[in-house]
Amino acid sequence: MVTSLPNLLTLSRILAIPLVVGLFYIDGDAWRWTACVVFSIAGFTDILDGYVARRRNQISSFGRFLDPIADKLLVASVLLMLAAFDRMSLPTIVAAVVILCREILVSGLREYLAEVRVGMPVSRLAKWKTAIQMIAIGFLIVGDSGPPTWPVRLIGETGLWAAALLTLITGWDYWRAGFGHIRRGKG
Repeated sequence: MVTSLPNLLTLSRILAIPLVVGLFYIDGDAWRWTACVVFSIAGFTDILDGYVARRRNQISSFGRFLDPIADKLLVASVLLMLAAFDRMSLPTIVAAVVILCREILVSGLREYLAEVRVGMPVSRLAKWKTAIQMIAIGFLIVGDSGPPTWPVRLIGETGLWAAALLTLITGWDYWRAGFGHIRRGKG
């Protein structure tokens, strides 16, 4: 059921990545705002695809597989572009590294646990982390092109640090739960 609406929404998130990345190479305030809009729409599809899948009873193994990959590809590519284009401070790059490392750890843990048929559902706190992270990244994309009276970059960096803190908490929760299965001989 690759062509179901929820799966198409997930695929659109992946297809948006080259557009967002490409917009980093075009100079000008309007292009930063355009990149933010494309990123925001792509981020919104993360909410929408799951809602539509549940509402239409179109939950699929393909969608469960692809959805977290699409999220991680979008976030990782934009965080790398923000770092490459000096749109966040050096200390904030540490927050981005924390986020990326946690994503890799949780992905690997989920893959391992799936082999032994143990599911690891997304926690409510992890959903909050994702929302804060996406909003923060949007602010960082706009950066210095934001309203002059707003500390746009500071808002983005503060949000990314908040997301990194939640990343550590949720990453620890996932690790503890997953490692518990491994210790009990489920892996």
